[in-house]
Amino acid sequence: MCVLASAVAIGCGLAMAGPALAQKEQVITVPDFADFLAIDGKTVWATNKGRVEQWSRKGKLAEVPIARPCGGMSIMGTDLWVANCKDGTLDRINIRSAKKIAAIATGIANGKEGELNVVTGAGSVWIASDPAGGIARVDPATNTVIATIPTEAGAYYLAFGHGALWAASSKTRTLQRIDPATNTVVATIPLGQQPGFLVAGEGAVWVQEQGDGTVAAIDPGTNAVRGRVKVGENLKYGDIDTGGGKVWLRTTDDQTFVVIDPKTLAIRARIGKAEGSGALRYTPTGIWTSAHDVHTITWWPKPDTIGK
Repeated sequence: MCVLASAVAIGCGLAMAGPALAQKEQVITVPDFADFLAIDGKTVWATNKGRVEQWSRKGKLAEVPIARPCGGMSIMGTDLWVANCKDGTLDRINIRSAKKIAAIATGIANGKEGELNVVTGAGSVWIASDPAGGIARVDPATNTVIATIPTEAGAYYLAFGHGALWAASSKTRTLQRIDPATNTVVATIPLGQQPGFLVAGEGAVWVQEQGDGTVAAIDPGTNAVRGRVKVGENLKYGDIDTGGGKVWLRTTDDQTFVVIDPKTLAIRARIGKAEGSGALRYTPTGIWTSAHDVHTITWWPKPDTIGK
């Protein structure tokens, strides 16, 4: 078992064999800068330079011009929600017609770097809108901001799950729990160095502590760190998702991604070669990853067999 005390991180899983390849992964060449991903059934949407694109395993299906798409995207129903860092808007795209149908002036908290993400939950769309500390809650029925939740500065990274919105701040090294019923912060949890992207699923909230090279598991029942797993020297800069009874961590150094057991926090597999930073999204039939430095999107089939 590789469960660590919240204040200590040791080298769990680092003695494993080198990165392996998944069975018959499919590499798709994507020109320019394919980065953040969102799953649409059997296809995937990716941010790129001046556009978002829809890809299948057979090739590109659609593209929609966006001045500067940035950060993680989210799909609710038939709409893709994406931050537009150039215009300071939250853009809404109908994924069936592949057309932009709204641009909501929310402001973008981290518009310069574009490291943030849009999430959906409790019937709303959420985006960090104020660099001083603020998250905009958007009603998709009216395309308007219906609340702005004050947070600690730098709370750019969001996840929704376990009945709450979760916001991580790299600046203050904290995770804040927000109650969607009251639009208020109800808990603040200290984290390690440079927390980044996170996901709520498989029994916990999982946060990249990028500066420490660890992933922290936060128990939503106690609002406390229940353990950490040491993945590498650092986790600058990757992505994280859950599904199929596993935690899927996109890394930059050493391998493409890592599979973590959510119960024991043991590293079950290290998959692929290092490809620089990029995104990762889980589906029951395969894992999608992007690697913008080498201009690819990769499909990794049979996730149930990876890290088994």
